[in-house]
Amino acid sequence: MGSKKELTQILEDSLKNNQNYYKQGELPNYIPTLAKADPKAVGISMVDVEGDFYSAGDFETNFTIQSVSKPLVLILAILDNGTELVFDKVGVEPTGDPFNSIIKLTGFAKPYNPMINAGAIAVTSMIKGKDNEEKFDRILKFFRRLAKNDELELDQETYLSEKDTGDRNRSLAYYMRDQDIIEGDIEEIVDLYFKQCSIKVNCIDLANMAVILANQGIDPVTEERIIPKKIARIVRTLMATCGMYDKSGSFAIEVGLAAKSGVGGGIMAEVPERFGIGVYGPTLDDKGNSIVGMRVLKELSEKLNLSIF
Repeated sequence: MGSKKELTQILEDSLKNNQNYYKQGELPNYIPTLAKADPKAVGISMVDVEGDFYSAGDFETNFTIQSVSKPLVLILAILDNGTELVFDKVGVEPTGDPFNSIIKLTGFAKPYNPMINAGAIAVTSMIKGKDNEEKFDRILKFFRRLAKNDELELDQETYLSEKDTGDRNRSLAYYMRDQDIIEGDIEEIVDLYFKQCSIKVNCIDLANMAVILANQGIDPVTEERIIPKKIARIVRTLMATCGMYDKSGSFAIEVGLAAKSGVGGGIMAEVPERFGIGVYGPTLDDKGNSIVGMRVLKELSEKLNLSIF
């Protein structure tokens, strides 16, 4: 694999080679705060299963986690409720439709998978707690534990921005309650979902989260099991098949990693038994994935032979 200096140089070269592709994407303007990001920003962090870090670019820039939260909250929901109950309410199949689509809800028993908005909202509704404050506190503490960063916090401006513009998500949630997929106060459930998406992270945080999945649910530094092995496998599989929205198939062919993207510009990817990766680039393709992030991961996959397929 080469020395730390050599691998860091590969990361720097990959950022440099792909940075200008930001021009092919756009900042998401339907959440106003996301449109304020520097379109040229790009960063990456990798951590191996021995706990060694490799980083380049704007890897310490904070951005909101957005849909990268979905596999993490899924883990917590399974821990709270068990696999059978969770997947009784949410499926595991790719959709081929946009992440916020309502099409595959009508006429179907449940959302196709937990990586689209409808499925993720259903998963969020299963988090245990006496009220929303306790539920969000549990989500935040879980994210902090995975990221090894006790300073993760809510981005209040983004949360309020999402709350103001989130009518599509509300409609998905109300429809699911009508279909007995979810139960409870819809405004509270959707509010919790907006909050989980608005937690601030950086590339280091995503890499730390991903390496635990790559290491079968065990923290590579403390050797503590944080995620049961079976749950880690389920989540990695869903990331590989559904994690890049309706570009998951081509991403699997071109990059070959289990990954989850978010419209905040982040991508969390894992290489089994090798690396956790966090990459950031805020301009997105028409599917909601980071343009530069995907290009960087493609180049790294080819250079370092990372594909799992």
